[in-house]
Parts: sequence; C-alpha cells; structure tokens
Amino acid sequence: MFSLQTIRTSLPRRGLAVASPIRAYASQTPGNPMLEIFNRQTKHLQKDRAARNVEESRKVDYLKDEVALRLCERLFDIKRDFSNALDLGANSCNIARALTTPNIDPAAPEGTLTPPLAERISKLTCVDTSRALLHRDDDLPFNNEIDIQRDVIPNLEALPYAPNSFDAVLSSLSIHWINDLPSLLEQVNMMLKPDCPFIAAMFGGDTLFELRGSMQLADMERRGGVSPHVSPLADVRDVGSLLTRAGFKMLTVDVEDIVVEFPDTFALMQDLQAMGESNAIMHREAGPLSRDVLLATDAIYRSLHMEEGARGIPATFRLIYMIGWKEGKGQAQPLQRGSGDMNLKDLLGGGDFERP
Repeated sequence: MFSLQTIRTSLPRRGLAVASPIRAYASQTPGNPMLEIFNRQTKHLQKDRAARNVEESRKVDYLKDEVALRLCERLFDIKRDFSNALDLGANSCNIARALTTPNIDPAAPEGTLTPPLAERISKLTCVDTSRALLHRDDDLPFNNEIDIQRDVIPNLEALPYAPNSFDAVLSSLSIHWINDLPSLLEQVNMMLKPDCPFIAAMFGGDTLFELRGSMQLADMERRGGVSPHVSPLADVRDVGSLLTRAGFKMLTVDVEDIVVEFPDTFALMQDLQAMGESNAIMHREAGPLSRDVLLATDAIYRSLHMEEGARGIPATFRLIYMIGWKEGKGQAQPLQRGSGDMNLKDLLGGGDFERP
C-alpha cells in the first residue's frame, strides 16, 4: 500500500510530473487534538486573497485539478450511483470539474469513450470557508453538467450536516489544514449513510521537503536560528489509525509523489501563494522573509536538489489517498487471521532459499 504509483500525466505551466523514489517519512508527533496548529482566520484570508486574482488563481490550479482527477478515478472501482455527495473543503470546486470530465477511467480500453462520473451523482454539495474561492468559477460550463449546491461555513471543523445525510464524502487537498483531524473524521463518519465511502486526498509527510530543508539551512546561515516557514503535515502511517479511530472499515491508504519543476524558488513560492497554500502556522513570524534569506534559500536549493542539465528545481508534493467505509449491514468483512486455504510459502514457490 505504500508503493509509488506510476504518474501518467504531465502538469502544465511550471514543469513536468515525474516519479520519484520513496523517501523516509517526516514524522509528526501526535499531540492533543484540541491544540491549534493552524490559524483558521489566516488561512481564510489567504484563500480569499488568492481567489480575488481570478486569472492567476486559475493558472495555478494545475495541481488541485490533477489530484481531483486522480481522486475521482477511484470512484470507478465503486459500482454504484450516489444520490447525494459532499465535497468537503471544495476550494474552487475542483472535484466537480473532475466529475464532469469524460474519458478519465484508467481501466477503459484505449479508444473507448466513457461518460463523466457526474452522471452517477444526482447532487453534489460543495462546502468551504472562502466564498470568493468557492464561487470563483460560477460562470464556467461545468456548472451546467452537475447539480451543485455551494455552502459557505465559518469552520470546516464544525460541519452543519445531519447524521446519515450523504452517500459519499469526497475531499481533495483541504484536510491537511484541519487542526482537529480525529474529530473531523468522526463527523464525516456520522454524516455518511451506512456502507458508504469517504474518499480523500491530502498533502502529507515529505511534501516540499526540498524547500523546508533549504529554508532551514538559509535561516541558520543568515540569522543563526530556524523559524517554521513550511507547515507541518500528517504522516501517512498515522492516517490508517485515525480512520480506524473514527469508526471507518475496509480501509485503503496509498501514497504518491508528484514532482513539479519550477524555474526557481521564487516561482514556487509565488505559486503556493496564488494557490492559497502559504504557511498558516499559529504564532508564525510576521512579515515577509528577508531578501538575504530568500537568496540564500534559492542558492542552497539549487546546490542540493537541482540535477545536472535540469531546466529548473524539483518540488515534491506527497499525496496521501485514503478510502474508508462507514459500517453497515451486509458489508463485506475481512477474513479472520489464519482462515486462508493456501500457505503463503506454497503460493510463492516454497520458503527455502538455496545457498551458494
């Protein structure tokens, strides 16, 4: 479940998406779930500010659109229709756009036309805290191809929906900003109807490890200390435990790296700001980074991570995909340990190794 999937699609604008080797995970120590790590008001203002520059905001949607497509591909494995689905942390309704895109079934034979997934969803409720971002693309054609209800709420950690309301809950690149993720997952489980799925994608672990390390080294060199400039992220090893704790069954968790090439660190940070993905840690250092630290960061980044002959610097985005099912009657259950009919050694051709 932790193997890297093959990345098939190139991302536009900044560079190419390429597969990269699995690295050691940057582990975040679990803490009190009521501890506020992120400033919700700061994040709200960042998303609003990004959405108001509509042209630039749409240009940098390449990553969110790509992840939404890969998330929706997982719906092809679920052979059912959904009368009422929720998009949790909808951003600019990237999932709705993906659902209305035809021919995204990765298992379809080459040349086969497949209808958009929107035909299997009667209603999609998109919820977010930023009105500007949620309604940014009200006028685009995809709105006519799916029944969308847009709900603006003050806090994604306190959802206003009744129990057993939705046939599916989807979430793409939003829940990594949640302070109390265990509580949110419990709410999602409660809102789902029995035997219905929660499917989500979030940034995690080693995301932007190149930028994080380069900025720390630049801080040490120019200022003699380190300040947190990149937000902490959940580790893939914790996701399964969190889903189990929230009551989900039949879990699937996998991880994938998308590496995007940027001309320099300044272009990377500009895109992050235009995405509304800038740092929102509580009590972070106020004001912009000094010119000295920025220049040192770019030089260190190039020295450590830029390959010879490359057009630019790589930035790794680690995606954690998760699927969990709310418990329900008649739901498939995993077999009990030791109930298999075949010995694994026999299946693999024996367990003995020949020694030279």
